[in-house]
Amino acid sequence: MTDPSQYVRERHKEGRDVRWPAAPEPLAVPVYDNHAHLEIEDGDEPMSLDEQLDRAAEVGVAGVVQAGGDIESSRWSAWAAASHARVLAAVAIHPNEAPAYEAAGRLDEAIAVIDGLAAQPRVRAIGETGLDFFRTGDDGLAAQFRSFEAHIDLAKKHGIAMQIHDRDAHDAVLETLARVGAPERTVFHCFSGGAEMARIAADRGYYLSFAGNVTFKNAQTLRDALAVTPVERILVETDAPFLTPSPHRGRPNAPYLVPVTVRFMAAQLGVDLDDLCARLAANTLAVYGRFEG
Repeated sequence: MTDPSQYVRERHKEGRDVRWPAAPEPLAVPVYDNHAHLEIEDGDEPMSLDEQLDRAAEVGVAGVVQAGGDIESSRWSAWAAASHARVLAAVAIHPNEAPAYEAAGRLDEAIAVIDGLAAQPRVRAIGETGLDFFRTGDDGLAAQFRSFEAHIDLAKKHGIAMQIHDRDAHDAVLETLARVGAPERTVFHCFSGGAEMARIAADRGYYLSFAGNVTFKNAQTLRDALAVTPVERILVETDAPFLTPSPHRGRPNAPYLVPVTVRFMAAQLGVDLDDLCARLAANTLAVYGRFEG
């Protein structure tokens, strides 16, 4: 098998401003990036994993949950976590990848690979998995549902968290979780619903992870959701290299930009920044466990 550490993808850069944004003011109380894709190279000068982690630590981001979406990126995520004390891994077949694996007759094989990776001690979540009705047509929905339910079973089997990808599929995701039974620690990665869905999710004990898009001018729905979410159910993430927070929207994203989003969230909620950071860190550790030691 190819060395997982050698697996790298490059994000499309043509027509984009690919300069790395300036580092924000460091946080006094460290937090964690709940979801990132650091195997994807971006920026005018791509950073190594060590550089990503060091730059994050300099601004008060103590660790990163690295998420996979197919066999290769999940293997890379597991390798990154096993090799770096500041990384934990999530592994899964992304809902948009599930139909392709199914068409090739390889979905069961792919889920078996995820099952094996999930047994590793620093793999702490199944993710990202879920449903995406935006990019997948009707002919791929059966594979998405089958994959999602299999991933739910894996999270429960291994006693680890689950990170959900939900795009234009809010009702179907909530129904599936209710019907199949959600894992004990279920996270809506890059939460995309509104206030009503946020209330439902929080009432069920799920966690809502907010990314840089909560800062976008057209994202009032997300800010409404943030406002009604109990602070003990809130997480923060980058989804790097995507969803760079304003005022850097469109430029490369990385864990070192988490403080931009956290400061925005504190202002929106009208809470003390240090108190929010402490709560976000505690929530992350409650979901995934300790990073070091």
